[in-house]
Amino acid sequence: MVPDLPSVREDGGGGGGGINHTRKVLHDGILNGNTNCNGAPPKTEANVQSDFSTTKLTSYAPSVENGALYRTKHTFWPPLKAVPLASYYKLHRVPSLDSLTATVMAQQQNDVQAIELPHSDASHVEEPQDKSPPRNAVHNKILENVIRTPGRQPSPQPTHLSVPGPSQHRVLPEQGSGYVAPTFDGKDQQMDQVMDQIEEKGFIPPEFVESETNWFYNELGIDDMYFQTETVPAIVNHILSLYAAKVAAFARGDGRLEIRLDKEAADHAVYIDTSKPGVSVIDGPRYEQRIDEKYINGSVGDSSYRVESFRSGSHLPGEKDQQLRCYFVYKCQFAHPNPSLEETNLDIIGDKRFLQKATQNTRDIYQEVMSHAVDRTGPVIEMFEMEGSREKRLVIAYRQGSAMGLFSALSDLYHYYGATSSRKYIEQFSNGITIMSIYLRPLAQTPASMKHPPIEASIHQIMKEVSLLYCIPQNKFQGHFASGRLSLQETIYAHCVWVFVGHFLNRLGSEYTSLASILDPNNSAHVEMLSKIKRRLRTETFTSDYILEIINKYPDLVRALYLVFANTHYVQTRGEQDDFLPTLSYLRLKVDPVLDDSQLKDRISKSVVNEHDEMVMTAFRVFNSAVLKTNFYTPTKVALSFRLKPSFLPEVEYPQPLYGMFLVISSEFRGFHLRFRDIARGGIRIVKSRNKEAYSINARSLFDENYNLANTQQRKNKDIPEGGSKGVILLDVHHQDKVRVAFEKYIDSIMDLLLKPVSPGIKDPIVDLHGQEEILFMGPDENTADLVNWATEHARKRGASWWKSFFTGKSPKLGGIPHDAYGMTTLSVREYVVGIYRKLNLDETTVRKLQTGGPDGDLGSNEILLGREKYTAIVDGAGVLVDPQGLDRTELLRLAKQRAMISKYDASKLSADGYRVLVDETNVSLPNGEVVDNGMVFRNTFHLRGGQPFDTFVPCGGRPESIDLSTVHKLIVDGKSTIPYIVEGANLFITQDAKLRLEKAGCILYKDASANKGGVTSSSLEVLASLSFDDAGFVENMCIRADGTAPAFYDAYVKEVQETIKRNAALEFEAIWREHQQTGIPRSTLSDTLSIAITKLDEELQKTELWNNLILRTSVLEDALPKLLLEKIGLELIVQRVPDNYLRSIFGSYLASRFVYEHGSSPSQFAFFEFMSKRMARLNQQPGSQNLTSPINGAGA
Repeated sequence: MVPDLPSVREDGGGGGGGINHTRKVLHDGILNGNTNCNGAPPKTEANVQSDFSTTKLTSYAPSVENGALYRTKHTFWPPLKAVPLASYYKLHRVPSLDSLTATVMAQQQNDVQAIELPHSDASHVEEPQDKSPPRNAVHNKILENVIRTPGRQPSPQPTHLSVPGPSQHRVLPEQGSGYVAPTFDGKDQQMDQVMDQIEEKGFIPPEFVESETNWFYNELGIDDMYFQTETVPAIVNHILSLYAAKVAAFARGDGRLEIRLDKEAADHAVYIDTSKPGVSVIDGPRYEQRIDEKYINGSVGDSSYRVESFRSGSHLPGEKDQQLRCYFVYKCQFAHPNPSLEETNLDIIGDKRFLQKATQNTRDIYQEVMSHAVDRTGPVIEMFEMEGSREKRLVIAYRQGSAMGLFSALSDLYHYYGATSSRKYIEQFSNGITIMSIYLRPLAQTPASMKHPPIEASIHQIMKEVSLLYCIPQNKFQGHFASGRLSLQETIYAHCVWVFVGHFLNRLGSEYTSLASILDPNNSAHVEMLSKIKRRLRTETFTSDYILEIINKYPDLVRALYLVFANTHYVQTRGEQDDFLPTLSYLRLKVDPVLDDSQLKDRISKSVVNEHDEMVMTAFRVFNSAVLKTNFYTPTKVALSFRLKPSFLPEVEYPQPLYGMFLVISSEFRGFHLRFRDIARGGIRIVKSRNKEAYSINARSLFDENYNLANTQQRKNKDIPEGGSKGVILLDVHHQDKVRVAFEKYIDSIMDLLLKPVSPGIKDPIVDLHGQEEILFMGPDENTADLVNWATEHARKRGASWWKSFFTGKSPKLGGIPHDAYGMTTLSVREYVVGIYRKLNLDETTVRKLQTGGPDGDLGSNEILLGREKYTAIVDGAGVLVDPQGLDRTELLRLAKQRAMISKYDASKLSADGYRVLVDETNVSLPNGEVVDNGMVFRNTFHLRGGQPFDTFVPCGGRPESIDLSTVHKLIVDGKSTIPYIVEGANLFITQDAKLRLEKAGCILYKDASANKGGVTSSSLEVLASLSFDDAGFVENMCIRADGTAPAFYDAYVKEVQETIKRNAALEFEAIWREHQQTGIPRSTLSDTLSIAITKLDEELQKTELWNNLILRTSVLEDALPKLLLEKIGLELIVQRVPDNYLRSIFGSYLASRFVYEHGSSPSQFAFFEFMSKRMARLNQQPGSQNLTSPINGAGA
């Protein structure tokens, strides 16, 4: 008998269920020399020569005894030329010879013949004397030497991609597929009917009818379920089609037998194709890709499909290396089609066919995997040994729709590692989980297959790379991978850099640089004009397709550049026994040496054929040097994330330097997260595209839009400790319905780079070149408002200590303060609107008002509820509502409270001059006789129509740049603005140059960065409360109870937040009004200069010695922090709990904003000294205070 195999698995794999698959016991059934893996007769023994350059060892399972290698009747994978096996394994860091060879499959002594290994001492396998890494080894990071992030918090409870299962050996004792089709009692009778109908048709010669039918029924591995399901005419059609393929092959005269059959019905499909084991077919019908695209990718609910695939047990006639691969697709029939998403009982969620056919062993496996899959964002991976063979059963579970194209991509993966599949199953479950089972076996021994490692080693690489494949199942360089030219890691690396290059390749030219040097970078209009020129220039030269074409020409350069990336970021978690090189390129016998940057530069220069190619390939070097940390080598991940050093951005294009940048890439999306300070906050938005053209435009402008939004947020956050940040997720053109999937992957992959990994095999350590703890503060934005609760809970499940503050805008049950429910954003906007009325002594009720963004939105509905103006026009997503006599206020309040669009407005309440035009209407006649041809166009341009009597315009919704320099003239008549007052509630609604034109025409205009800051103030104070309370106190005081009642503290705190918003808005309004009166500088410009002055002074104050003055620090924090928090928790505890850099930001932002609001954006050089002297004087008057006389030079310290 054969001894049990030792464990060969990833170190620490039992830590919470990572890729902890274990080597299982191999039974000696297939090792007795009677059959090979495919059931073919045993191979004859080959001659063995002592020279290893021509050695062909004969055994799947050599055993070592007293230095001798014994051979049996099966050809063993040969070692490298002139390299002993032990050295080969050490070189490639795969399981050692002792663990993989000597004890794998010992043969009975009477069936072996000894062969001496070629080494000097026959008593043992000698290790190489030179302990230094070989020339082609990569000097990657040993675990103990990884750069650690100080204070990174642990992730004790990872909640996504994992391999569950206990650590003990696991083996499947059953023989066969794990499925047993119910016996079809009428099979013989059906077979007779089939032969009768074939004879009637007369296409197949009578003497071949029985043999062809028997071959179809008994040789292709088709189970009885197919024959029970299909009709006799359908089976006849399939057999005739296969026979026709044989005839066609004969007629071609090339001797190649190609059989291809596809039959698709409403509820099932059949595909049969000629298949060479272990070879990915790049051309041809590509049935697996079709199954992915037509059935698996879109499987959801009642429209789910299960798949069974078999490889024929015998070769095709005259084709020793060809078999038939059959695919059977069935529409699922669920007994319970709408269970809970957390339901795991297979009897409830399973398909009827699956429940009928699956063996108890298969059900047990799936039940265990299912219990893990429902708790995870990404896939669950499990592997089982098949007793009595070298076959492995790979089981993968994931959420439907989260890995498009994974089924066909998996074939490329295991083919790359020299394995082939005998059977494959895809099962769908009504709780939204997909489970695949793939039975893998090594290729039959041929000269071509000898380069592959034994499946006992390669299965580990396959499993590790499944998670990488899950992130991007079909990358842009898949052809290089399918052909074996590049490894999976190299192609996905190239894919990521392709995305990077598309956004950052510097292609603006010297003309742009010259223009930028002439214009004033502090002038908002100049900056905006440069931004537009940049956007246009970038569309001219390098398209994404052109960049892809260039990269495809240089796979050898990609390989060299990837090795540099890997050498920096790969971590050896198992020391010298790690499997780094096989993961890079197991099949290459020789790995190129790792080049330094100068060598890479030289090699690129010598390899490329023109300047454009050099620019693109050089961008790979830029990417490599910019990556500070990545989850690329984390065993479990759902998307690829990179923390980049933004210093590569050209200052002429991006004058305001970024502090941090994250790039996230998945098959469903690409996204950025940008921030201008270490402590920063901003929303996460998801951008959709109507079509390919819109996607192309969105992709080109993605980073610049993200940068501009974060920059706007930076200016808007002038009153709060957080700087500006923003995250933008662009959905792939083919995945516009994957909003939730994209958001979850984006958040989880960024968290990979924020949390310290403590679960080996799930979240291994990463190389952190940034070397500092990072905390991000995020909030809702377009298309993400209903997803922030998940993000909060997910951060808590992953063990983030900052889960309470991670996202604002969350449910009140999680301690959130919803902006819409309490009108936080509107309170700030209203302060500016009412401020104008107050300064000009206007009666609010007589002011005629235009508003974009209707009663269905957050800002629009609250503006209606809080305002008392005479609404004469409202524009929203439904269309345009107009009444020169004033819209009925009671009806508007009803819509606002119901959050209903203007399409629900009672038209009977319109005056004779009033009208409503909806976006889907055409040829609408207005009261003045004008005919509206298209309601959509009318809605989009209504705010630009002349002749409309409006006094105030408050944009509360609408796309950015709805008014720009090319359209603003429509709002100016005879040099005067047709709308006297504008308060920009919606972000970026009016371009800066258009704002300046309107102000020049006499319009009193307050821009978004000033008016629309109530929401950020509310979010900041929500974050502060979450940081100040411990978990128990937070739940008790800030979380709405299950019965819907709010803690008394919560209600009081919300009121204090509202008052703070109004106070900050009033301070800035007065400062801008006053400075405009004094200087005549446009208010839009003053808004920016005030913001810049505050943020600049804030940053300077945080670096001074003022912070070290305990009395001053305490005084400022007592003024800046909410009184309720101070009373409830106390300053001492708050200081202990809130991070020091966050407290410094509170200190700096409070002093800076109060100083600038009081003294303006260009104060005298003595103003700040006077400002601080007054504060010090007040402190000196307090009992027991020290004499604080030098606030600037040490502040009395």
